[in-house]
Amino acid sequence: MIDTAPARTQPTVAPGTVVVVENGKGLFGQDLLNGRHRLVADEPRAVGGEDAGPNPYELLLMSLGACTSMTLRLYARRKQLPLTRVAVRLRHSRIHAEDCADCETKVGFIDRIEREIVLEGSLNEDQRKRMMEIANMCPVHKTLTSEISIVTQLAPT
Repeated sequence: MIDTAPARTQPTVAPGTVVVVENGKGLFGQDLLNGRHRLVADEPRAVGGEDAGPNPYELLLMSLGACTSMTLRLYARRKQLPLTRVAVRLRHSRIHAEDCADCETKVGFIDRIEREIVLEGSLNEDQRKRMMEIANMCPVHKTLTSEISIVTQLAPT
C-alpha cells in the first residue's frame, strides 16, 4: 500500500520517555517512539485496523516476554548455567473471576496472561526450577503484578 498521508514531523523524545502518536495510516495506526527507535501499533482488520503492527495487548505480551527472556539470560550468565536458548510464549485472555482459584477478585472478569517458557540447554531439575522462580523476578512481571498508579493529565496547547 502506498502511503498517501501528508508527511508528519516526529516529536522530539526525551530520554526515558515514550511518545505515541497517530500515524495517519488507517483508523488505529500509531507510531511508538522512544527517541532511538520507531515501532508501529495497529489493530487487526477484523476490528477496523490495517494490521500494520501488533495490537496494544500483543505489545504488552511482547514486553513481558522480552523482559522474562532477558532476565533469565542474565541470571544464567551470572551463574554460568548451561542455558543455550530461551523462548517465551504468551497469551492474554479475560476469564470469569469465579474460575480463578488463586485470584482475590471473585466477581466479574479478570485479565489472565499465560506464559510458557522453554529453556534449552543441559540444565538439571534444580536449575530449571530456580530459573522458573527467576522468571517471576523480571521487572515487567513485577510491575504487572504490583499496584500501578497511572497519572493522566491534559497537555498544554
